[in-house]
This record gives sequence, structure tokens and C-alpha cells, in this order.
Amino acid sequence: MQQTMRWFGPNDAISLTDIRQCGVSGIVTALHEIPVGDIWTVDAIQERQQTIRNAGMEWTVVESLPVHEDIKKANGASLRYIENYKISLNNLAACGIKVVTYNFMPILDWVRTDHAFKNPDGSKALRYDQVAFNYFDLFLLKRPGVENDYSDEEKQMALDYGNTLSQDDKDLLFKNVLLGLPGSKVNFTRDQILELLENYKDIDNHALRTNLIHFLSEVAPVAEVLGIKLAIHPDDPPFSVMGLPRVVSTQEDLNRIFNAVPLNANGLCYCTGSLGAEPHNDLEKIIDDHGDRIHFLHLRNVKRDSKDIFREAEHLNGDNPIESIMEKLVLLMQKRNVALPLRPDHGFLHTIEEGKEQYPGYSLVGRLKGLAELRGLEMGIQYRLKHTQN
Repeated sequence: MQQTMRWFGPNDAISLTDIRQCGVSGIVTALHEIPVGDIWTVDAIQERQQTIRNAGMEWTVVESLPVHEDIKKANGASLRYIENYKISLNNLAACGIKVVTYNFMPILDWVRTDHAFKNPDGSKALRYDQVAFNYFDLFLLKRPGVENDYSDEEKQMALDYGNTLSQDDKDLLFKNVLLGLPGSKVNFTRDQILELLENYKDIDNHALRTNLIHFLSEVAPVAEVLGIKLAIHPDDPPFSVMGLPRVVSTQEDLNRIFNAVPLNANGLCYCTGSLGAEPHNDLEKIIDDHGDRIHFLHLRNVKRDSKDIFREAEHLNGDNPIESIMEKLVLLMQKRNVALPLRPDHGFLHTIEEGKEQYPGYSLVGRLKGLAELRGLEMGIQYRLKHTQN
């Protein structure tokens, strides 16, 4: 595998020098400063490439070239934004960047209720608690019609939970759920999120899936000609939040997406954390079924403490069978004769970095630990397979 690490650009508290010292050769990044939907110009791409090259690495994966909300809603401006997306793909290809990650989650890229869950050893992790989220949705956000989405038992459990919180706890929960896009330090306000949700009130899973397939039918043929691999990131979490539709959460979702647009350029960012948070997803079977569509790897682990709670776990110690997943990926790369780009995802925040400005899940030490563990696991499997096959 090609080891990479994510960098949020010049404003990232973690420098390229720091990342290079982790032993990676590739950088996963995006032009976060360009408004969503605008064209990524060749000049802007090359400027960022040169910054990364000056640090001794290459920009190998785009994460993400974001899809404008108008495309997801298929409103009057969607065609213009799709054309802009095609132009950006052309410009990326002209600069030699051939893997482009994106997602099709409405409004929020990912949601957690706790960004600093304390592990027994004192490190901190990301955590999702459904009861805490229900309290946010019902009693903090108070979105119109929310009472119809929950049973009486769920409402009472949420209320009981809220009664244990101080006002500071409630403010922190609100902030955690509505944290903006990766690389951003800006939270959505209540008014902003309610306005955005209003725009999706008539869009269900079927409509959103239809809009995704239309988007892919337009951009995947362009990517195929350019030699670009599109890698859709699964929903995180892999179920509806705030009543929003979700269409990239399950194996059946992936089957529909790839069957609808069968070009190889229409591929997957294989995220073991997002897919693994849904207990019915068989992560090994997804490799078996869609291995030729896997273009980028996010390897991390999750621990499901109950049906309502999951949290980030150590990369090698969680509910996902990471050893067998890695073996399948090693065999897949041998079969395809490729080195897929891999990045460790959502590392713990260790006490050595406490007090520093770190984005949740993206502290340096936690990701370095995960990268070292995954690299060692891959090398051990390669060694065993080599000697077994011989």
C-alpha cells in the first residue's frame, strides 16, 4: 500500500514537515479555501502541489472535491455545478492527480456527539451516542416535525439523558454535532441548520439516490476518459440523522450505485470505520464483491458499546476484523498489481498533544500510531503469504 496522511492545507496546525517525519510519501488534501462548487483551476492545484513537493512529498489523493448541495438536491443550479465539477476533474488530471474522493451526505460530512471521549488510558476518541443525539435533535435543535421521528420511549430516554447535563454540557453537545466540514473551525448555527434542513424536506432516500446516480452518469464517463478514479466515501454515521436521507450506508447501497453506473471510474473509498459502524455490513464481502472498485483506503476501527453507541477504537483492536480485512486487501492488490493509497483515520488524541490545536480525529501522534500498526500488519501478512505461497 502507499502510505499517506491527510493534511488540511496551510492553516493546518500539523505541518507538512511533521507529516513527512511519519514516513509517508503521499499527501491527501483538498483546496478547502475554494468555495464549494467553484472550479479548481490548474494554477491553484499546481501551487498546492508545489508546496507539498517542497516538503518532499506528492499530492496523491484529493479528499475531497466536494459536491455542491444543489447537485444533491437536483435544483435549477445543479447542471452548472456538475459542469464545474467536470472542469475541475480535467484540471486535476492535467496536473497528474488521479484519485478523487467525495461524499454524497446532505449538509454534514460526519456527525459525532462526543469529540473527546476519555479512554481508560487517558487518550481521547470520537464517539457517537444515539440517545445524546436524540436529545440534541428533540430538545436543542427542535427541528420542525421532529416529534414524529421518535417513539415515546426514545423521547423519554432523551429527556432523562438531558436532565443529567449542565448548560455547558448542552452547549458542548450542540457544538459537537454541528461542527462544520473537515478543515473548518466554523460551526453551523441553529438557524443555519434549520434552513438547510428545510431544503431537504421533500427529498427522501429514493430521490437522493436518483440525484447521485444522475451526478455519476455525468461525471464518471469524464473521469473514465481522464484516467481518474472517483472514490465515494460511505455515510458517517451510516444511518439517517436529523431526518436526512442516506444512500451510501449499506452493501445494498453500494450494489445499486455500482450497478447503475458500471464504469470502473465509479469507485469506492473503502472506509472500515463508516461501513463498520453498521453491524450488518460484511466488510470482507464488500472487498470480495467490489474489490475492483476500491480506489482508496481509510482503515480504522470502531467499537460498538451497545446498539446505540459506537466509538473510535484502536486501529487493530475493535469490532472490525482488521487482520482478515488487511489480508484480503493485500491479496487484492497483488491480483490488481496496484499499491492502493491508504491513510490511517481518526486516531486518538494522546496526552502529549493536549492543549494543542488539533482537529477531532486528526491529531498527529494518534494517526502515526495507527499508521505504524497498519504498516506492520501489512508487512507481516505479506511475509507470511510469500513464504506460504513458496
